[in-house]
Amino acid sequence: MISTVTVSTISTISTISTISTIVAVGMAAAMSIAATVTLISFLTARELVCVRASGSAQRIGRFLSVGIIPLLAVFAAVVAMAIAEIL
Repeated sequence: MISTVTVSTISTISTISTISTIVAVGMAAAMSIAATVTLISFLTARELVCVRASGSAQRIGRFLSVGIIPLLAVFAAVVAMAIAEIL
């Protein structure tokens, strides 16, 4: 079989590609916002827990640090991308 590529087919592929790009950019922005909000909430919870002198509060603070470290890396990447976008 011989297939023919028409202008309509090329237009459809181009439109789908554009929509995919827009969705990907929107998802990246949403994930960046979610990671930043989660980082802020973890840092706030850790500060509130670390104020208490009990052993269980200190343990909870250490457990929160496990989630904070990767979120800091994500936040640094988001900031670096924002700076690169401006330049």
